[in-house]
Amino acid sequence: MLKVGIVGGTGYTGVELVRLLARHPNAQLTVLTSRTEKGQRVDQMFPSLRGVTDLVFSDNTPEQLAGCDVVFFATPHGVAMKQAASLLAQGTKIIDLAADFRLQDTAMFEQWYGMPHSEPALLKESVYGLPEVNRERIKTARIIGNPGCYPTTVQLGLLPLLKHAQMSLVIPESLIIDAKSGVSGAGRKAETSLLFSEASDNFKAYGVRGHRHHPEIVQGLAHIAAQSANGEALAEKFKGLTFMPHLVPMIRGMFSTIYIRLTEAGQAIDVQRLYDDCYKNEPFIDVMPAHSSPETRSVRGSNMLRIALHKTQPDLLTVLVVQDNLVKGAAGQAVQNMNIMFGLDETAGLMNVALLP
Repeated sequence: MLKVGIVGGTGYTGVELVRLLARHPNAQLTVLTSRTEKGQRVDQMFPSLRGVTDLVFSDNTPEQLAGCDVVFFATPHGVAMKQAASLLAQGTKIIDLAADFRLQDTAMFEQWYGMPHSEPALLKESVYGLPEVNRERIKTARIIGNPGCYPTTVQLGLLPLLKHAQMSLVIPESLIIDAKSGVSGAGRKAETSLLFSEASDNFKAYGVRGHRHHPEIVQGLAHIAAQSANGEALAEKFKGLTFMPHLVPMIRGMFSTIYIRLTEAGQAIDVQRLYDDCYKNEPFIDVMPAHSSPETRSVRGSNMLRIALHKTQPDLLTVLVVQDNLVKGAAGQAVQNMNIMFGLDETAGLMNVALLP
């Protein structure tokens, strides 16, 4: 039985980790930290966990986390890197749900997150935790940088076109990603724009001049493309893609619409078959029948990501991707990574059916 700790247990991703791990057949949640709620019972803050856990929030100290096989960081950016070396020294593996171990370029990290990276050597060792791309590397990793929610939808929405191409199928610089997220993606915090009266009955774009997930998307797509024919030439061109996130008046859920201009070679292939073949053995990817219209509620509370394809013009492919931003977009994917790291059944603790209605 794995001994598991969570640093930062009072946010939405933290409590989602508790929900998933409390019923995991191979994991025992032993430590849940919070600087502000130390000493309080977890089920007092989150009544949904009454009868599920009797844990009490503790302080975030090396002594509290000693003995854990794996520690999840559901914390603001910059926290995990400060504790990573000491945890690794005691044999504890790390899965960070923030951005400390996502971007391999330290200058890029410092530009977008406004802080120096204190562990560049550990950053180089870390593995980007997108199982459908890096499963083999995840198996032997000590540090996982759990992907961002938007980048998960974009990379998995484009993976078949990039991974299996023996020739260039897409025009990278033409990519347009029109993405929407529920308000839980902004975290559990007091902020005017997230108040009910502000977010409800409203729809708006944000990060219009640049979003932190843009360089992560570019890095991920370039990594995938670099492994296929003409990949190196394609990788640089992804910097020209357009990414526009929006906030929609729902609690959880994410919908990314990806517009792709196809090359002549891309126009000639059966894209539906390409996606079906690519994901046929992936437990958490559902390629829907051609011309389907996926809904966010079809994945709510589950680790499933659904994809639908629409070829609206000979050279234009529209890919629709939905996921729960707190599950496959965060905590669920983190647990999926844990399962892979420790040689467990990859689906363990994650076979929840979506909530509907």
